[in-house]
Amino acid sequence: MAENGAPQPTSLARAERFIWLTARVLEQRRFAYHFLDGTADGVEAALAAYANPDGGYGHALEPDLRGPVSQPLHAAHALYVLDLIGRCGGQRAERVCRYLTEVSTAQGALPAVHPSLRGYPAAPWIPVPDVPTSDLLATGPVVGLLHRNEVWHAWLFRATDFCWQAVESLERTHPYEVEAALAFLEGAPDRPRAEAAAHRLGVLVREQGLALLEPDEAAHTPVSEGYAPGEHHFAYDYAAAPGALARRWFTDAEIDRALGHLAALQEEDGGWPLNWRVWAPGTALEGRPMVTVKALLTLRAYGRLTAR
Repeated sequence: MAENGAPQPTSLARAERFIWLTARVLEQRRFAYHFLDGTADGVEAALAAYANPDGGYGHALEPDLRGPVSQPLHAAHALYVLDLIGRCGGQRAERVCRYLTEVSTAQGALPAVHPSLRGYPAAPWIPVPDVPTSDLLATGPVVGLLHRNEVWHAWLFRATDFCWQAVESLERTHPYEVEAALAFLEGAPDRPRAEAAAHRLGVLVREQGLALLEPDEAAHTPVSEGYAPGEHHFAYDYAAAPGALARRWFTDAEIDRALGHLAALQEEDGGWPLNWRVWAPGTALEGRPMVTVKALLTLRAYGRLTAR
């Protein structure tokens, strides 16, 4: 109870206030769709502000890539948003696939960063290449989401082959690469092959310590090479819902500890923190509402979110 005897606001109510105070229109619309009475049309209208005539997305949709130009990582983010509102198909997907075809490498896959970003601000750990190379981090989520929504386009054939080869040849890896691999496997049409690849990936994650299974040990546990201090990954980062492929990687007790840790991360202002490097003030302001909506969706998927 609050000091005046009134009930304490729930975690969702605190997060709602944070969203209205700080979030971009897109995250406000997403929050309203998922937790209030908002519409998919509202989300799609907000997302359209980031769209470009080439079929891609830009304008810092992914906050660490600034500037107006289309980038593969922006396209992946747009498809993620559209998937969650059931709009990842039809002419929307066709436009995105035309853009993906134009920016693909000789292997038919996507680079993490296209050279068109040169001259615009970007996170210092994101180099802009002269000759872009294929990257699972960009390609895996896009291919997985398009397959998940039963999109069929010529671009997908070679990109899918690239993802299978990249995922099945992983040995030494890191958490974000694992997330990209999982995003592909969640949507891959060959389900037995995807489940076998996910099992192998889970073994690598545990062997290489890529999931912090004891959250209380975070301060004393090293992060993956090149990651920021405290940039750990937990079970919920891989298994955001009970039906996720990666849920099988963790025991019930491990999932329970991770979800308790996630709930406890909510800050006094109602939002969740970033655990990666902040290199510009705007990226923190834009990023925190994004991770807040993601945390709320994960907690709700596991029945750990108190109603408003």
